Amino acid sequence: MRITHYLVLATALICCNKKEDKELSSFDQIQTQILNTSCAISGCHQSSKDVTFLQHGLVLEKSTSYDNLINKNPKNGNALVDKLLLVKPFKADESLLYHKIHFADHHQSDYGNLMPLGLPPLYEGQVEFIRRWIEAGAPKAGKVVDESLLEDKTIMVEPFEPLEAPPAGKGIQVVIPAFDVAPNFEREFFVYKKLGNTQDIYVNRFQIKMRPNSHHFLMYDFNDQLPLLFKPSLDVIRDIRNPNGTSIPFNMITMAYHTYVAGSQTTYSDFQLPENVVFMFPAGVAMDLNSHYVNKSTTTIKGEIFMNLYTVELTPLTKIARPINFGNQSFNLPPKQRTVIVKDYLFDRPVKIISLTSHTHQLGEKFVIKIKGGTRNGEVVYTSSDWHHPETTNYSPPILLKSNEGLTSEITYNNTKDVAIKFGLTSEDEMGIIFGYFIEN
Repeated sequence: MRITHYLVLATALICCNKKEDKELSSFDQIQTQILNTSCAISGCHQSSKDVTFLQHGLVLEKSTSYDNLINKNPKNGNALVDKLLLVKPFKADESLLYHKIHFADHHQSDYGNLMPLGLPPLYEGQVEFIRRWIEAGAPKAGKVVDESLLEDKTIMVEPFEPLEAPPAGKGIQVVIPAFDVAPNFEREFFVYKKLGNTQDIYVNRFQIKMRPNSHHFLMYDFNDQLPLLFKPSLDVIRDIRNPNGTSIPFNMITMAYHTYVAGSQTTYSDFQLPENVVFMFPAGVAMDLNSHYVNKSTTTIKGEIFMNLYTVELTPLTKIARPINFGNQSFNLPPKQRTVIVKDYLFDRPVKIISLTSHTHQLGEKFVIKIKGGTRNGEVVYTSSDWHHPETTNYSPPILLKSNEGLTSEITYNNTKDVAIKFGLTSEDEMGIIFGYFIEN
């Protein structure tokens, strides 16, 4: 009798669980089968303590996810300009959530990286389930989508379209062909490539497009201090890590002699200098290209980069832009606390600053740039609170600085880790760099 009693009880529990599964709302199914496994995970959207929280401001843990999504404004500036909401009921095309997970409909405007970042994309059935849920009004209760969609395990094919090259005579295109990024690995390398220009060119616009999961792409020149011994060979990829993750110091030496030209921390960017301002590339020049990809998945992914340099004619009004590359390599961030790092950078001649942007890694909470010296001493001219999509600010009129005046970087880092963090090259280390352009006064 006792055994029979237990069998009856077990059968009743199984039936009850099956009944509960069947009664899950469409949103509950999204939460349990998608958000919990691909989004609300440590380091991403699990809690406000995740190191990425200040970047996206979105927690998708089950007790708060619905309220955090519905009719809420996104932090991404371009999505705000386009009047998207995180989830806009009845309007999937106006919902940032849908754009972030749907490769085939990822808007050309820069809405940031596709999600889940560094992990395999959602299945086509999962994406379609979310689309239909939004189109049905995105309710919290009730079944509004056919749950058989979640059984569709078709892998979404990434429809990466190469960047169309500038028209003939209007610019040149630089390409880093497709390359592998191993599972659970950060691949960062340099490759020294000629631009292919047979005469001096004057560039006013930089356009960049990359496959997903790029941490950054930067184009560098070398200063005149580079020893001949360290000048790299053309078209040879110089990885800074071995397959086991250990560093390759020799391939990192050239970083001490870099000068910034252009770059992006997002998979698509389109930056234009002010009118009548250009960046000059001498005939036959080569540039050192730096790619950094992060692969958190268990399968190999592809990286690929296209960069367009759009040219204009030189006129008597044209001004030549010079790069700003002010970086701090001497700081220490104690564990489990916020730290503000302040550093001054002075110019040795009068300048007009025309553009500024910033670069930190994931612990960078706020990046402020102030004027140092002169009548505007201490004035804030730049602020960004999004480390992964930092603001780029053009100045018209330019910021006028005299000799021995300059800029101050005031960076707030939030080190949530258990160990101290210093300057370093991996995404787990930190940086603090002011990039930009100036013209000589």
